[in-house]
Amino acid sequence: MSNLVVHGGQPLRGRITPSANKNAVLPILCATLLTLEPVRLIGVPEITDVRNILDIFRQLGSEIKMDFSTGTLDLHHRNIRFDPSHDHLPEEMRSSIMLVPGLLARFGTARIEDNVKGCTLGVREIDPHIEVFHHFGGHVERKVGSLVIHASNDRPAVHHWLDYASVTTTENFVLCAATARGRSQLTNAACEPHVQEFCHFMQMLGVHIEGIGTSQLVIEGNNQFSGGEFRFSEDFHEITTFLALGAITGGEIAVKNSLPDQFPLIDRTFAKFGVTVEHRDGWSTAKRNGTLKVQPPFTQNILTKIEAAPWPYFPVDLLPIFIALGVKSEGSAMFWNKVYDGAMGWSTELSKFGAHVFLADPHRLVTFGGLSLSPAIVDSPYIIRVAIALLMVAASINGQSTIKNALPIKRAHPHFVENLRSVGANVSWLSKP
Repeated sequence: MSNLVVHGGQPLRGRITPSANKNAVLPILCATLLTLEPVRLIGVPEITDVRNILDIFRQLGSEIKMDFSTGTLDLHHRNIRFDPSHDHLPEEMRSSIMLVPGLLARFGTARIEDNVKGCTLGVREIDPHIEVFHHFGGHVERKVGSLVIHASNDRPAVHHWLDYASVTTTENFVLCAATARGRSQLTNAACEPHVQEFCHFMQMLGVHIEGIGTSQLVIEGNNQFSGGEFRFSEDFHEITTFLALGAITGGEIAVKNSLPDQFPLIDRTFAKFGVTVEHRDGWSTAKRNGTLKVQPPFTQNILTKIEAAPWPYFPVDLLPIFIALGVKSEGSAMFWNKVYDGAMGWSTELSKFGAHVFLADPHRLVTFGGLSLSPAIVDSPYIIRVAIALLMVAASINGQSTIKNALPIKRAHPHFVENLRSVGANVSWLSKP
């Protein structure tokens, strides 16, 4: 099932409980390899990447009990094995690189494909990860099509300054530092909500971490890890997505949200399109008065702009969602992706709906919204929220549209179509002929 058929034009209304954040769940799953004690995770989403990591754990010999109906996962890695001569981590899932520290801690060796990748967002190098492994005493050996990493049991503490605030490199540093000797320090650390959630899980395992939520982390090494029970928070990406779906269709969706303190900048970004977000009693709603309209800045002769960069900037993963809002809003807005090159090339698909967009360069795009749009058949690149953004535009237009190659949605959002149907959407998966 790779294509989504959307019969749009209906305002979406209702309540949705979002899933956990994929970008918190996956590194936490990887971190469980550090402990010999049982771990229970509550709120694990039924998504492709979770299934892939659980398959890896089964190959290692882990004890797994997964109940997707309740989102409860019981893990125990006490009797696992790893042979780099034939065991390796899949290249189609970028998060698999975060399994390396756990394998190094348990077996002193790990093997990854030398081109691990995720969504097609442009160049996503693994060199920062290799540099972290080197700093902690790792030796990287290049094989045909793969990299084999070796490390001793006696790892030194490290002070490191990242070139840029990479989420997965920050998490890999924390994982390596957790088994090192002494206090390690990371400067220019990523501090996104999912990184904070990951650090709180590491604390549950018994790792002492200072500076959570800031750009500098201090980690005290520890070779005695505990187990325990951990409950995931709602994904702020998914909360924002459903709020935007309600707004773009002229409806109103209430979304469960236990962490509204993560939303001030997101709320202000909604306001740039005439959408007001309210947080009350653990639920968030987005309302618009009349048509969507870009709010002009007070500074004359410049465009309203949304600049996306590492947290606490506006989250780059949400930029496609707001480009969809820009296409539907009267007025013009500029969207600036300061992280990935090549992540805006999908904008040509918007023109198939009749939208007017201009790609200024690999990082900046301008929408000239408010035009009359028509249903279309569009192709999604392998980028999760681009597929959703195209679906959003389709849902706002009367008639039938098709989003081809929309399967990446299942990497992050379980039961996404079912949730949409629950709020009145007419959408379904359609297999390729």
